[in-house]
Amino acid sequence: MSAPTSVTVRVPAKVNAQLAVGAARPDGFHDLANVFLAVSLYDEVTATRADALTVTCEGPDADKVPLDRTNLAARAAELLAARHGIEPAVHLHIAKDIPVAGGMAGGSADGAGALLACDALWGLDTPRAELLEICAELGSDVPFSLVGGAALGVGRGERLTGLPVGGSFHWVFAVADGGLSTPAVYGEFDRLTEGVDVPAPAASPALLEALETGDTTALAGALVNDLQPAALSLRPSLAATLEAGTGAGALAALVSGSGPTTAFLVKDADAARTVADALIASGTCRTARVATSPAPGATVLTD
Repeated sequence: MSAPTSVTVRVPAKVNAQLAVGAARPDGFHDLANVFLAVSLYDEVTATRADALTVTCEGPDADKVPLDRTNLAARAAELLAARHGIEPAVHLHIAKDIPVAGGMAGGSADGAGALLACDALWGLDTPRAELLEICAELGSDVPFSLVGGAALGVGRGERLTGLPVGGSFHWVFAVADGGLSTPAVYGEFDRLTEGVDVPAPAASPALLEALETGDTTALAGALVNDLQPAALSLRPSLAATLEAGTGAGALAALVSGSGPTTAFLVKDADAARTVADALIASGTCRTARVATSPAPGATVLTD
């Protein structure tokens, strides 16, 4: 069979059902207990043979996506090529549907998508463990973007253990105007916890049980994000968004990751639509998106 001229990979957004954050380490990172759920909002990354490495992007807020070597998709291509001693001669096109700079790992998703797409395009058959090593080098959330489903991430969040999920969960995501810098949110977390004995992060047994049994009500009672106070400190207006969603019937609300996207767990698809409409009508967010979890990780799309 002839080598493909292009490969497209679909890769999901994520929500943190739990984000437990430890004190800052000497290297500046924080130990985490990060319960990831992949959700059904996707970017698609297409890798096409080319003379040199280039990146293009389309979709909502595409103008905010860097097209140079700072883009995680470009870095993924470079790292993979370097491991195999080849040139990263590829054009990467990103079709965005995951909110940009929204705490849903859109950039990380693109890195994982480009890695898998380039591996298939170049016929490298890189072992999965090695792909995950490259993902971890790219960033803390990138390994989960490759794996998808549900997982507990420890260390910086890059060391993953898959988690069983006993059902489907329905979410609404309110997309805010502008982004929030992840380093800035962690910096604010450090400021807010200065002088406080920050406990070592650990996964919540109640939350893990709720996932395994598919109990939406129990999961709603266990959702937690240790970065939420820092995100609200930097962007106080997010409090009104959280209130609008819970006022419309969401079972639980929290800032997604480092924000500024806010996540609302709801009972079912009908409730999701009701909450999404109410959030948009509230004027506290730019738009609202409906999704389910868990969702598959990075997947090569075939014709």
